[in-house]
Amino acid sequence: MSDPEGAADAVATDRLVLRKPSRTDLPELFALYADRRVWGPDPLTRHDAIEQTDRMVDNWCAAWRRDGLGMWTAYSADNIFVGIGGCFVRYGVAWSLGFRLLPRFWGQGYAQEISAAATTAARGRRPDLPMTAYVLESNERSRRAVERTGLKLAWRGADAGNPDASAVRLLYSDRQLPKEAVNALTER
Repeated sequence: MSDPEGAADAVATDRLVLRKPSRTDLPELFALYADRRVWGPDPLTRHDAIEQTDRMVDNWCAAWRRDGLGMWTAYSADNIFVGIGGCFVRYGVAWSLGFRLLPRFWGQGYAQEISAAATTAARGRRPDLPMTAYVLESNERSRRAVERTGLKLAWRGADAGNPDASAVRLLYSDRQLPKEAVNALTER
């Protein structure tokens, strides 16, 4: 993996090129976030209009400016869009790891590849912050992928802001989280 500690705008893994997102990625990103198979377990992340995706890219770029790291677009070595992944600082208390892949790339270890690159880059920037990940309990595929990264369940509770009152959010972490951090990460 190139530049493991520098959190470069582009990082190469064994099979992927991870790049800071740009407007040129909008068609692929919109297709990813509009795909029912992808957002089905978490309807709050559904994109109905490309303007939503454009705002998301703006937010990701703001995280890059603020944290020196953020979400990457993931492309295969032959420039085929695979998905997204990376991490950013959430509420100033923890890194938040995430990934989202096109269904044809599920189950092939890409989430672990992206997560490993993101974790390495985050540790190079702010090793003092815990690495965390959010998952809806009903999203078994994502839950298993997060658990394979080595993160452990740190909190389980209602998914704040979800219109589905029965939705349960899981918070994973690489270390014990102070109560203040759990509150910041789960009460918004």
